[in-house]
Amino acid sequence: MATEIKHRHSDTRGIFYLNLDGEKVGELTYSFDNPIMTIDHTGVDVEHEGKGYASQLLDEAVTYARQNELKINPLCPFAEVKFDRNAEYQKVQA
Repeated sequence: MATEIKHRHSDTRGIFYLNLDGEKVGELTYSFDNPIMTIDHTGVDVEHEGKGYASQLLDEAVTYARQNELKINPLCPFAEVKFDRNAEYQKVQA
């Protein structure tokens, strides 16, 4: 199975979404107020939970923030827990 993460954004909102064999199975959404990305939702379809897809989406968001010198406010519960547990993520935390 081939996974692919894509990213779309406007001036104030954005989404990272994970495709599995061409079908969207997960997403991470955020609002944007330069230089802060506020992650407000991370979700994966029920049949794909527990496979690490949400973590992959969060990794992609953190990489994007690093590359663009942004900070992240992990508002959604999933992102908040991951930031609490990962010292590398905390380096980009707002």
